[in-house]
Amino acid sequence: MNIQKQQEAVLPLSLKNLTHLPSSVARPSYDRGSLSAGIVHIGLGNFHRGHQAWYLHRLMQDGLAHDWAIIGAGVRAGDAAQRARLAAQDYLTTLIQLDPKQTTAEVIGSMIGFVPVEENNAALIAQMADPATRIVSLTVTEGGYFIDPATKGFDGAHPDIQNDAKSPQTPITAFGAMIAALKVRRDTGVGPFTCMSCDNLQGNGAVLRQTVVSLARLSDPALADWIDTHCSFPNSMVDCIVPATGPKELELVRSLGIEDASPVTHENFRQWVIEDDFCAGRPDWDKVGATFTDDVHDFEAMKIRVLNGGHQIIANAGELLSIETIAGCMANERIRGLFERVATQEILPHVKAVPGMDPVSYVTLISERFSNPLIVDTTRRVAFDGSSRHPGFLVPSIQDGITRGTPTSGLALVEALWARMCAGRREDGSEIEANDPFWGTLQQTAIAAKVHAPVWLEQRPYYGALADNAEFVAQFAGWLNMIWQDGTEPAIAHYLAG
Repeated sequence: MNIQKQQEAVLPLSLKNLTHLPSSVARPSYDRGSLSAGIVHIGLGNFHRGHQAWYLHRLMQDGLAHDWAIIGAGVRAGDAAQRARLAAQDYLTTLIQLDPKQTTAEVIGSMIGFVPVEENNAALIAQMADPATRIVSLTVTEGGYFIDPATKGFDGAHPDIQNDAKSPQTPITAFGAMIAALKVRRDTGVGPFTCMSCDNLQGNGAVLRQTVVSLARLSDPALADWIDTHCSFPNSMVDCIVPATGPKELELVRSLGIEDASPVTHENFRQWVIEDDFCAGRPDWDKVGATFTDDVHDFEAMKIRVLNGGHQIIANAGELLSIETIAGCMANERIRGLFERVATQEILPHVKAVPGMDPVSYVTLISERFSNPLIVDTTRRVAFDGSSRHPGFLVPSIQDGITRGTPTSGLALVEALWARMCAGRREDGSEIEANDPFWGTLQQTAIAAKVHAPVWLEQRPYYGALADNAEFVAQFAGWLNMIWQDGTEPAIAHYLAG
């Protein structure tokens, strides 16, 4: 339904107010009192509610999956505030689709609870141990899986992991809580659940298996073997641009006549490709547009390298030029040109077509999605956590380019822009506040790289052996020196003219 400016009084979002919401806002047609939980989702932010929870809501609207409702969960102190916000509105969420052609809104009700956030995670463990729980899914960010950046293996030395290895019954990590719940399920004969990552990691199911099984092995090798044998860890690819919620989004939902403390805005595009490997059953998400396949890899590679990699291509340049949004970056002719040329000439040679989409058409699609002026996706949000995103989204294309002899100059420029951004000052002199878990080290290295550029690539946890490739080092050094001397836009213009 198309949104129109509402004149009615603003109503708090709640079950009792559903029937009184403006007629332009769609709402659940199913009886939420008839729903029962089947999924625990850890890391309940905007993306989950605008993506996985929406697919489940659509099934429920069709009279299906009423025994698969979601129970939210979190393991960080800040998650308690999210729980309070959602509990106050009966776990309902207003989704606002921002499309230049037609902006629409709907209230979804596929989530029915949120476990208390506790230091020992006892409530979370109990919920996951409940026989009704058949899937535990996660969105804990790309950097949340305790991966050693140098080896890509499990980081068993991390203090949080060491805590959970020594005190497995009172874990502080989501993975430790999953293991504790699986131990109860094994010992009581309930059986396993499916562990499903919904984060932007290539092979995210395999990564999740590595983390869970490796952590379990530190305290209980027999349990680790049982988990590895009986639980399933499907790989999946998720895609929908979902900005963070701020004052503009809160005002937008109020303009619809709804008081929602945690609304979600999103683009008019969703994609979910899932490996069909569920040990305890699953909803029929394919009936509402998801794709089940035995080969997620090519879908993953296309999306992670072009969309997620593309975000990094434009965000660092945008930060340096004080451009606040991704759409604003794409409105800059040079930044848009940088994205389209790097994606087409330097990333696509390593991307395969997938059913229904060829790589060149996908770049066009992503360019259009990034340019949507209604999606207020901040440059700062997209540039966050470059220490995880550059190694995961861009470095594989650089490595493939070196191995196969395809161009890498534009990718070297992109890495130089990240190095320049990490120095902590935009070109107008304003400060770039800490925007990475390792910001202090990155900033120190970036400042050193202004004098001796190759030192940036010597950060092997992020770049592996790239510092040993003389040609790529020369490309990178040339671009970084040019950026410092002439500026971001002249450097990009030089690349585009080449």
